[in-house]
Amino acid sequence: MPSPRQTLLADAVASTAPLLARYLAGFDDSNYTRQAPHLPNHVAWNLGHLALTMQRTVVRLSNPDATPQTSPVPESEFIAGATSGDARRYGVETIAFGSKPVNDPKIYPPYARCVAIYNTACERLAAAVREGPDAALDKPTKWSGGEIPVCMLVSRMVYHNGFHTGQIADLRRALGFKSVLS
Repeated sequence: MPSPRQTLLADAVASTAPLLARYLAGFDDSNYTRQAPHLPNHVAWNLGHLALTMQRTVVRLSNPDATPQTSPVPESEFIAGATSGDARRYGVETIAFGSKPVNDPKIYPPYARCVAIYNTACERLAAAVREGPDAALDKPTKWSGGEIPVCMLVSRMVYHNGFHTGQIADLRRALGFKSVLS
């Protein structure tokens, strides 16, 4: 049975999927790689980047010593080391930290698949937190040039998902989409 901390963290991660989803209204295969001037990331990149980052967090639950280079990625969703994706998977290098999104849908999976990969990553991280040993959350792990407990890394994923949801909200405004809050 998960501890209250595991349940809280898992539920917080899982809640980011429907919260982000509301800002995807109006995006489809015709515009999911569109960028706006002075905004950094399009929808395809955001969804893949978030999924990849959550996957790297899942790995830290069982191996806090893992690094991005040693973190395995599901082959059903990512092509490790690739600078281009295909119809089912992201190329890891197209969405990794420091990558530059481009308006070229051929290098990303189709829109619906991007959304599915993101949702699966949310479910996978929530399940890993809920089902793993509670003590794993206390182990220190290297992240962003420092070291933090895995539980703080999981918490950071909730913030990270929210941060990039904000980028999608900004993109919506820049592209002239209607508000999702009305």
